[in-house]
Amino acid sequence: MLVHICCSVDSHYFLQKLQADYPDEKLIGFFYDPNIHPYSEYYLRLLDVKRSCAMLGVELVVGEYDVAGWLESVRGLEHEPEKGARCKVCFDNRFETSAKEASKRGEKLFTSTLLTSPKKSLAQLQKSGDGVGAKYGVTFVAPDYRKASGTQEQNLLAKQASLYRQDYCGCLYGLRDQRHHQNKPLDELFVPLSNQILPDSLEAKIALYERRLELENEGKSYQIIKQRFLNYRLLYGYIKNKQGTIPSYFLPYSSIRGDYSRGKIEYAIEGVHYFNRDEVKFITLEHYNALAQCDYASIQDLCYHPPKFEEELTVRTQISPTPYDLGAIIVVEAIPTTKLEILCQSKLYEDMQEVLIELS
Repeated sequence: MLVHICCSVDSHYFLQKLQADYPDEKLIGFFYDPNIHPYSEYYLRLLDVKRSCAMLGVELVVGEYDVAGWLESVRGLEHEPEKGARCKVCFDNRFETSAKEASKRGEKLFTSTLLTSPKKSLAQLQKSGDGVGAKYGVTFVAPDYRKASGTQEQNLLAKQASLYRQDYCGCLYGLRDQRHHQNKPLDELFVPLSNQILPDSLEAKIALYERRLELENEGKSYQIIKQRFLNYRLLYGYIKNKQGTIPSYFLPYSSIRGDYSRGKIEYAIEGVHYFNRDEVKFITLEHYNALAQCDYASIQDLCYHPPKFEEELTVRTQISPTPYDLGAIIVVEAIPTTKLEILCQSKLYEDMQEVLIELS
């Protein structure tokens, strides 16, 4: 039986149920999800599916990541709700490729782990699977493993196996709508020009789960815990005077009330220069290098190759008198003496992140 797989949380439970209910069937996992966006999220889910299938002894085949083709197939349906017309096209797209793969391999049966997702319509999935199955001469198997506390059992197994739990279905449009209702930024789509890994970003999660695999391969113990924290994303920021824009670098957690400020630097204390409005501070690149123990030759060099985010937080704590300071701290090559305009648009929001603790 070929089993279309969408994610490890659904597949880990679903595959075990299939192994028990169909003991004479060899299960072949088929990861085909061109709807998942961005690619880093796709990679993270695939990474965890590979681990899950290895744990269960299930062969895994990876389909093409044809995101361009998927986007074209749902053109015009971008604002459809969950379980609407866009989802139907998405199911048809993935099920048709899965049925074709099953037929090519000589399999008589195929199914999908989407059947276990509480956010999906079983009737919609059944209709889609039956339709494409008839087209390619394979039978769509649609067991309802949600009933009889199945969803609770699924969640328990996912927790026991320390699986990666994504918090959106997968597609760009579903992500957009979900973050809108949560009043949260689309931080999954934020990629700094510097490629700095930001807190709770997909890149941070990839690093965590790749490290988990390393520890497991080395036979070492670990624990993944959840932590609430204040997250931050800088959308853009710059300073300018009458002569034009001044090269500058904004430290993490820099924010300005209203995003805009205008004024002059009034005084300095121990290398920190204070703006006369909105609690803005300036330091020179030379001072930044001393605090960060770095050797940047220019602001441009710092912008494109900054230290790790966590290392920059230690620079902020050396400048600010309290750990609760969210004022803008701006690095420049030389302290300006003229009137300045500052634009700093950033997002500060409560968030949750996973932390990997390596045990001795």
